Amino acid sequence: MTGLGEKLNRYGFIVHKKANKLQIKKAVENLYGIEVIAVNTMNYNGKARSRFSKSGYITGKTSSFKKAIITLAEGETIDFYSNI
Repeated sequence: MTGLGEKLNRYGFIVHKKANKLQIKKAVENLYGIEVIAVNTMNYNGKARSRFSKSGYITGKTSSFKKAIITLAEGETIDFYSNI
């Protein structure tokens, strides 16, 4: 995501699973005060994981999540480190 942010003016966010593109665009514009041109979303399913421990064979699953790629207008940037 760092490379996309520098070259193509795109930033990635983990968003709520039920949020749609219009809601994501409005939230980012209100939060950072910038103009968003495009929003692309991706749904990631959780993966099955297993391991062997003293107590036996343990199985589980990682969390599923939704990722949004935000494309900003020309000349706009997001400074994530301004509050530090």
